[in-house]
Amino acid sequence: MSDTSRRPRKPAKPHRRPQKDPVRILAFEALRAVDERDAYANLVLPTLLRKAREKSDFDGRDAALATELVYGTLRRQGTYDAILAACVDRPLREVDPPVLDVLSLGVHQLLGTRIPSHAAVSATVELARVVLGDGRAKFVNAVLRKVARDDLDGWLEKVAPPYDEDPEDHLSVVHSHPRWVVSALWDSLGGGRADIEDLLRADNERPEVTLVARPGRATAEELLREEAAVPGRWSPYAVRLTEGGEPGAVDAVREGRAGVQDEGSQLVALALAGAPLDGPDEKWLDGCAGPGGKAALLAALAAERGAVLLASEKQPHRAGLVAGALAGNPGPYQVITADGTRPPWRPGSFDRVLVDVPCTGLGALRRRPEARWRRRPEDLDGFAPLQRGLLRAALESVRVGGVVGYATCSPHLAETRAVVADVLKQFPEAALIDARPLLPGVPALGDGPDVQLWPHLHGTDAMYLALVRRTG
Repeated sequence: MSDTSRRPRKPAKPHRRPQKDPVRILAFEALRAVDERDAYANLVLPTLLRKAREKSDFDGRDAALATELVYGTLRRQGTYDAILAACVDRPLREVDPPVLDVLSLGVHQLLGTRIPSHAAVSATVELARVVLGDGRAKFVNAVLRKVARDDLDGWLEKVAPPYDEDPEDHLSVVHSHPRWVVSALWDSLGGGRADIEDLLRADNERPEVTLVARPGRATAEELLREEAAVPGRWSPYAVRLTEGGEPGAVDAVREGRAGVQDEGSQLVALALAGAPLDGPDEKWLDGCAGPGGKAALLAALAAERGAVLLASEKQPHRAGLVAGALAGNPGPYQVITADGTRPPWRPGSFDRVLVDVPCTGLGALRRRPEARWRRRPEDLDGFAPLQRGLLRAALESVRVGGVVGYATCSPHLAETRAVVADVLKQFPEAALIDARPLLPGVPALGDGPDVQLWPHLHGTDAMYLALVRRTG
């Protein structure tokens, strides 16, 4: 039988090697480090970017895209998970984590950037071929094509519960925060829907880099000569870098005369330094000094007045960071490794004491977006004894007439007012003083006497500060 009726076979296509995309591969590696090693993106990403620049012609635009892919994917993880759950035929917990990371990167490109849909899908599928293999790349392709059928608003209408039925669940999905965090922030705000939505939106925005000019070593005027530098909003020592300014390129930062420090953190140090005292003003203490930002500012301010700062930190490696931050301070200071709840110094040794206590970090979700997915409500119980112990020790460490600043980068009421109220019940010889006049020009500081800063109102992390005077 003749086979002349058969169609001639087309020559087999040569197997195409996956094309490596260094930007997306780097973003994937950063997400894997966050997931596998509990790394923080703001720590792991700069290292990956530096290595990429050293190895290839990885330029500023590449770095900007990689940064957006990593941070954008982490910030919107809750929203993207809800969308992916609607496009995958099994529970997301059954999808291998590396596959889920690739999918999330693809969803962010489709719904959170201006990258054209076809390019977002194509680039992500190519990434999947490189890091996952051809088989799972087909799965990624199928899922992302479903996602690409609608835009973000359309997907939110489908996957977010109606606000009227469950406000907290609705806000959780729409603004990508765990439900318990939404509830806690809403309670702390004490306001209506507009306030909580403004805050959640601010948490999902990329914060500017803020520098601090350390008094006696640098000035804000010097930093303002840098490209894309503008004055801070509230602190006289603050300068903001806009348009993705790189702090490592600033001479004063490299030399340690200036540092990277959120303006809310600067305001806490300035308020404590400015609080009126009864009596001498010679000995200051930072009782939880790591990693050293507030200590460096306090040491410089103390030096201007002829005072000395003792910076104490329990963790040896963090004490090393404090020493590095204070190196070159124009006045005397000392850095020690000590447990602030069991201090080695005598009671009543200091005129001013700051304790910026360990906390859940819910006030810095702009900078550490992965923290919102790691924290659990039960973490509050773990921090509570430490926070109270540190404040009690601080009140014992300050002399009569001196001032203690209790600060935390969390607006959660269980970490702020509840701690202060509980400890003050044990110290009738101590009383709150009004912190608001010590933040001149800063609006919307509430009824006092304590202060809660907010990203959406002040452009800072959500720092809390209570000032307490020892009266007897």
